[in-house]
Amino acid sequence: MTAVTPTRRRAGWLALDAVAVVAFAALGRAGHAEDLTGTLLTAAPFVVGAAVGTLAGRTWRDPPAWRSGLAVWAGAAIVGLVLRAVITGRLPLSFAIVATVSLGVLVLGWRVLVRVAGRVRARRA
Repeated sequence: MTAVTPTRRRAGWLALDAVAVVAFAALGRAGHAEDLTGTLLTAAPFVVGAAVGTLAGRTWRDPPAWRSGLAVWAGAAIVGLVLRAVITGRLPLSFAIVATVSLGVLVLGWRVLVRVAGRVRARRA
């Protein structure tokens, strides 16, 4: 079995943010019977926003850190909602609230799971 390098591990952590954002879109679109294309089009502005947050927060330095999660969340929510409003020509307040909360739960949620798993692993060692 090959060892996982720190660079590959970081890439995996960063990919979890993209998965969280796409999951947000998939969960939201599931209620509208959307296909994969609709889900990806919905996710696109939020993925761009998450990328902006990743770059602004330099989250590749420590992806599981809370500050990294907050940067990704802020980028996904703020930039994503602005882009969505520009693309669709509207931004219902209810959507903005649900999107912001959902993105926070998903982007910060995997970080909670990583911390809990680390503590469990440490207790067993």
